[in-house]
Amino acid sequence: MQLETERLIIRDILETDWESIHNYTSMTEVTQHTAWGPNTEEDTRDYVEFVLNSQQTQPREGFELAICLKKEGILIGGVGLHIEKTNAEIGYVLNPVYQGKGYAAEAARAMLGFGFNTLGVHRIYAKCRPNNKASENVMQKIGMQREGLMREHWFYKGEYHDSCLYSILAKEYIGE
Repeated sequence: MQLETERLIIRDILETDWESIHNYTSMTEVTQHTAWGPNTEEDTRDYVEFVLNSQQTQPREGFELAICLKKEGILIGGVGLHIEKTNAEIGYVLNPVYQGKGYAAEAARAMLGFGFNTLGVHRIYAKCRPNNKASENVMQKIGMQREGLMREHWFYKGEYHDSCLYSILAKEYIGE
């Protein structure tokens, strides 16, 4: 599985990617808004093994993909799309060195196109913590609308957390 944008190659994760993935999944600043991490090496290796196994499932129920810079060939993050019948949830994470350059929005737009045009889903949604403004900005940039606040729906790292819920429908999507 591979998608290409102007600056990115978005592809299936390979076993050899684990070190690049671990480089950012082990960082507290990256995982402060996630339900996982900071990862140990074992956590990251287990994640990569899980992803490799899920790539063999047919039909695929989810896509955990590597975001790579096209020119440099460097893995800079990940983007995921998880199918739930006619809906899909999108998520993304970037190495902080590459944040703020539009890469997350570019990768997420490509995944919207894949979800709507290739997989035929009706609705794609995303969630983020209310204080994760960078993620919320990505959702807005790719045309998602805020549906609301899900109060204390998520228990992780020992406490309950709110999430902002955004979505976009196939009929609202304008692909490139």
